[in-house]
Amino acid sequence: MCFDSDNLLRRIKITIKQIRVRVNELIRAKEIRVVDEDAGQLGVMTPEQALGIARSREMDLVEVAPNANPPVCRIMNYGKFQYQKSKRAHEAKKHQKQVVLKEVKLRPKTEEHDFQFKKNHIVRFISEGNKAKATIVFRGREMTHQEIGRKLMDRLVEELKELADVERPPKMEGYALVTIFVPKKA
Repeated sequence: MCFDSDNLLRRIKITIKQIRVRVNELIRAKEIRVVDEDAGQLGVMTPEQALGIARSREMDLVEVAPNANPPVCRIMNYGKFQYQKSKRAHEAKKHQKQVVLKEVKLRPKTEEHDFQFKKNHIVRFISEGNKAKATIVFRGREMTHQEIGRKLMDRLVEELKELADVERPPKMEGYALVTIFVPKKA
């Protein structure tokens, strides 16, 4: 196997960019300000000295403020820090409300009962807090009579105006007339 130093350096740079946080030997500054795990100042020293202190405490030296002058490094358990960071991110993600776009498809020749049935689906989606996409699909010669589909869509918008706002007004997208409803803000 041939040793390619340029390739190795490129790979290390990519790895450093992915990490974003410099840890232990990856800290490049000549002098750093060191803070211990209890937020106590240990002073300004070389990275080698700080790394020696971190190793004696069986911890890692993590660069927390690389843009400061001199850069600030903290002595901490980096694995535990990453775990707690991922837990916080997961917890924040769990509390976010995910809005889902539900779709109902109609045809221009949809009869009254089927229209009411589909409208009730949209009412249920809106009451659950989701967006609803109503699509009227045209086939073949139905494209020549788009006004029938447009009347149907206008009727749907009119009947749902008490419950939902129109996020995107009815618009042709290929062979379909599409509109999106969102729940009304209280």
